Formats: sequence, C-alpha cells, structure tokens
Amino acid sequence: MVVTDPILVKDGTVSRSFSLDRVRNIGIIAHIDAGKTTVTEKVLYSTGRTYKIGEVDSGTAVMDWMEQERERGITITAAATSCHWREHRINIIDTPGHVDFTAEVERSLRVLDGGVVIFDAVAGVEAQSETVWRQADKYKVPRICFVNKMDRLGANFGRTLSMIEERLRARPLPVQLPLGSETSYQGVIDLVENKAWSFEGRPDSEPVAVAIPQSQEAECARFRQALIEKLAEIDDQIMIAYLEGIPLTPAELRLALRRVTLANRGVPVLCGSALKNKGIRPLLDAIVDYLPSPLDMPPVRATNVKSGAEVTYPARDDAPFTALAFKVVSDPFVGRLVYLRVYSGKVKAGAQVFNSARDKRERLGRLLVMHANRREEVDEADTGTIVATVGLKNTFTGDTLCHSAHQPVILESIRFPQPVLSIAIEPKTKSDQDRMQQALSSLTEEDPTFKVNYDRETGQTIISGMGELHLDVIVNRLVSEFKAGVKVGKPRVAYKETITVPVKAEGRFIRQSGGHGQYGHVLIELEPTQRGSGFQFIDRVQGGAIPRKYVSAVEDGVRETMGTGVVAGYPLVDIKVVLYDGSYHEVDSSDIAFKMAGSIALKEGVRRAAPILLEPVMQLEIVNPEEFLGDVIGDLSSRRGHIKSIDTRDGMATIHAFVPLAEAFGYTTTLRSLTQGRATHSMEFYRYQELPREFATQIQTTGEGGG
Repeated sequence: MVVTDPILVKDGTVSRSFSLDRVRNIGIIAHIDAGKTTVTEKVLYSTGRTYKIGEVDSGTAVMDWMEQERERGITITAAATSCHWREHRINIIDTPGHVDFTAEVERSLRVLDGGVVIFDAVAGVEAQSETVWRQADKYKVPRICFVNKMDRLGANFGRTLSMIEERLRARPLPVQLPLGSETSYQGVIDLVENKAWSFEGRPDSEPVAVAIPQSQEAECARFRQALIEKLAEIDDQIMIAYLEGIPLTPAELRLALRRVTLANRGVPVLCGSALKNKGIRPLLDAIVDYLPSPLDMPPVRATNVKSGAEVTYPARDDAPFTALAFKVVSDPFVGRLVYLRVYSGKVKAGAQVFNSARDKRERLGRLLVMHANRREEVDEADTGTIVATVGLKNTFTGDTLCHSAHQPVILESIRFPQPVLSIAIEPKTKSDQDRMQQALSSLTEEDPTFKVNYDRETGQTIISGMGELHLDVIVNRLVSEFKAGVKVGKPRVAYKETITVPVKAEGRFIRQSGGHGQYGHVLIELEPTQRGSGFQFIDRVQGGAIPRKYVSAVEDGVRETMGTGVVAGYPLVDIKVVLYDGSYHEVDSSDIAFKMAGSIALKEGVRRAAPILLEPVMQLEIVNPEEFLGDVIGDLSSRRGHIKSIDTRDGMATIHAFVPLAEAFGYTTTLRSLTQGRATHSMEFYRYQELPREFATQIQTTGEGGG
C-alpha cells in the first residue's frame, strides 16, 4: 500500500519546499533501555507524524515494528522515519542499544549528519553509551545529549553531566536544568532563554512558562554563567563579547552553541522524561538549532576508481549523483529493499546508475521514503535524502552508486566487527532445507555481522554472530518469519590462530605429467603483528624472480590458507606475509602453480612460527547492590575473569571486568540467582588474547573449549 503524506511528499517528490539548510539527518543512539524508541515515538507524536502514542512495553511502538522487537521490548534493527518541525524536515534513524546489534549503529552513524545521545538519568553513562559515543567520534558526528527519565527515583542530572565529562572525555554544555526532581519533576529551566517551562497536563499540551523557583535561582545563575564561560573558552566571538562585558542575547548564545556543536568542540545537554512527554518539544528545537544540515557537513570525499585521485562533491542537487548503500532488508511485501543516503545530486525512479564497488550497471526501481515498515512512494530523491529502493539485485551494504561508468567514484565503505560466537543449525525436515538456505541467504545480505559456513566434515551449517541474543533472534526469525524449522546445536566460540615468532618459509609446487607441467616456487617471510591488525601481504620481489602476473596468485593462495590454521583449524589472523623471492619456469609456470606454492609456504611457515590460539574476551559491566559484591567477584574469578575496577556509590557497586567469551555462556541466569535478580549487566566484545595452554590443549584434543 502506498501512503502519501502532504508534508513530506509533494507531486511524487520528496518535498524540496524544505531547502537543504532545513534538512536534518539524525540518529537516536544510546545504551539499551535508556529510552531511545520512547523518545522517537514522542517526537513523532509531537510533530503530528503519528496520532497515537506508541508504547514499547505494550508492543505498540511504531519504530519497533518487527515481531521479535515487540515480543522482547528491545530495538533490533535500525528503523528510519521522517517528520516536520518548525518548517524543517527531520529524517530520523532509531538505532538498537544492545551490543549484539552494534552493526546497526555503525552503519547508521556512517550516513547521518548528527546524533541525539540518550542517557538514563539514574544509570548515567553505561557501557554501550561509551561504545556508541566512540562510534560517533570515529565518523565525527556532531551530537546533542538528552538525559531521560528525570522523573525516576534516583535521577541525578549533575552526576550524569560529570560522567559524560569523565567517561566520555567530552565537554558537556548544559543548556537546561531540571525543574524539580524525581517524583516532583515538572519540566525544564532553559538557561539560554533564562526561562522555566512546565509540562504538566496532557501529553499534547503546550508547555507553560512559569517563574524559576527561588530555590533554584542561584543554581540557575551559576550554571548560566558557567555555560557562557565554557563557550568563551572555545568560541572566539563569545570570547570577545565576554572580555568586553557585552551582554549576550539568547540568539547569540544559540548561534555559538551551533558553531561549537558542528565543530565537535562541545555537546549541548538537555533533560526530560520521554515517557511523560516532558522535554520533547525543546529537544526538537535543539535538533533544529544545533545539529547540522547536509550543507554544514564537509563535501563528500570519494576516490576515482580509474585514476585513484580523490574527488569531492558538494551537497547540491546539480552535482553528480553519489549515494551510499548502507542497509539491505528483505521486505515481505516489496522484496529486496536497499537503503541509500544521497550525498550529492538527485536521481529519479527507474534511472540507470553505476555500482562502482561491483563494476555493474543497475536500474533503480521504485523509490520509497520509509516510516518504520510503512512506505511512501516518490518519483525522485534529492541531495540529503535517506531513501529505500527496490530493483537493485547486485548492490550490497557499503556499495557506492554513482551517475556514470565513465567517471566511477567510490565512497569510503563501512567496516563491521567480526562475529565472535557460532552455533550449528540443521533443518528439521527435508522440506525445511530449501527454506532455511533461502532464509540464511537473505539474513546474511541484511546483516554484515552474521556469517554462514558449511562444515564439510560434520555436514552441519554453522552460523556466527555477535552474541547469544543476536543468534537467538536469528533462529527465531528463521522459524517465525521464514517458516523454516531448525534444530540448534551447542554454541561455539570463534577462536583464532596466530604466530608468535618471525620465520622464513619456502613453498614449491612442481608437477610433471608428460605435456605442460606445473611449476611454482616462492620464498616468504612471516611476522606476527599487533592484535587486531589483520592480514598484510607485501610484495618485495626484485629482479623479476617472479613475474608480476603471478604475484596476485601467490597472495590468493596465502589468503585462502589463512582461513584454516594448523593448531586446531581456526582462521589465522594478525600476520604479515612478505613475498621476497622465488623462481618460475617459462613454460610450466601458471597462476594455479603459484597459488599452490603460496599456500604450501604459509602452512610450512606457520608450523615453525610457534602458533597459538586466541580467544575472544568480553568487556563486562555489572551494577549490583554492594551486599552481593563478594559473590559476584568470586563467580567472575571462577570464569577466568579479570577485574579492572570497582566503583561504589549509594549502596550500589559497578564492576568493570574482562571475561573470556567461552566462560560467559549463561551468565545472565547465574547473575540473577547470585543477586536475587537485582543486578544488571552489559557485555561487549573487547579483543582477542592468547588462550592459556591447558585450554588450548583441550581444544586441540576435543575440538571444544570453554565453560
């Protein structure tokens, strides 16, 4: 069904009645359960985009449209929507908060111009808050903060500000103070306007201006002066006015806050209670006032595929068309949907474009503006638009679409973390086999952190993901969405192998059988590299010892062999391979001979380079009552855990620890029983590190490890 919205769609085009400086592409990001989806639901209601407030707990949230999301009460996939506020178009992506779905946050931040980071006023900065903050730093995304749940018992705005400064190494600029606290929370004190606003009444009531309470006047004056002083430190125009004693108007303060935010030198902080619809309208004002339009962002940088030269395209409709595919979804009604962010130029439905990453021409089908899982069909997508399209058969996440095959350019792609946990699945019946394979194919297209491999020895299909919840959701989707009955095996840890000493190795592949034979001979050096650095291949052959045309074959042979180590058959990582010499035969040498020689050399070298097993280690944050601290620490020690720090405050202890993934299975259940269900925890991948020898020996002999 095609839905039309007169605000957003005009004459079949995403309405350009909004000039580009009135467009905001933003993401809502935070730790799980901080209230991201609730904030988005209230934004949609306040802007008139929806006429009924959706609730996460009751399973009626518009943005949590998947069956799995409504059952679990969490966001699993990033959902896109658009709304209208103060004659601005705001494109919003509501992202997941659970670490298992961090890829959704990664690809969203890659294509967004600004971010709204939500914090729980009671918990403050949590583990995943730090992760999403680092992701936003990586892409230099300007952001504002919203301290949510100010009406909850234990809410502390000042403590959250301190945690933003200490744990995120950021410069918070509070532009609001809470009016009242906890159960007496009424609204906000606007430090820019020096006014107080009460949000008492119905959710759709206009905020009411009230007098700043006498008890908060001194605090308000102190915070406002501190805001001006902080701005003076980082903004020259405010510095001049401050030194000359010139009073600053609210408009001047807003402009300064915008300059500082766009330069990523400070972060405006607001507060409210999304569930009670308190503080949402000022948040919308802040999105418009402080976050960037596509025009405020630097021109998009791309690389010319043919020349290798860097080119830049301005954010203009008359510039060459350039877009990044950042998400692929299998929609049950319209088929394969590819989400695009248009960085420059514009494109019509049915137009032919060029996929420079795959060197293929593609034809766009229908263009759709998404509102969660509802669609609004448009004829044209212009600069700054986030749009979905059907009909792209060979376009995948991270691919660049451009206007011409004659001047192909490629944008920086998106890097995703590697899976750390695997399970074996198999179809229940023969009829489930085809459905399962088709479903797995669709799911791997959707999710770059989900991998599928077929184990020839056991005949099992191995699926790998970012954690227990990630794989549990995948299996449930196989059954409920794709109607494929599956049996699930025991979780398996994604171990890796690497080397610890540098060695030289030789690989010879020589075959003679009457006619043309096979001859390939290579000499390589292997060196261990830093953890997480991956695989490097360097060609240092001199004097034509190996013709250039065979070097890539050697690299292919080495890369393929990296998939199977010599200790226990796990993939090899963090190795530098230098091809420095070899020999060839004028007649008998071939690509396949040098590919085999490269493979033989790597295997031989790894055997002599003191290979070891690496295991994934998780970073764990546990918040629990102090009375259970001893029991929790004792359990962590039994799991080979390493305590990094323990912070205590108000009778609660926050434990920061590192635990091997193999020992973390079923931890949620254990923690609940140890703390009478009063503890909360979050876990995210930290790094790979060496597996102790006794556990490595166990894996070599049994093929399994961990607890």
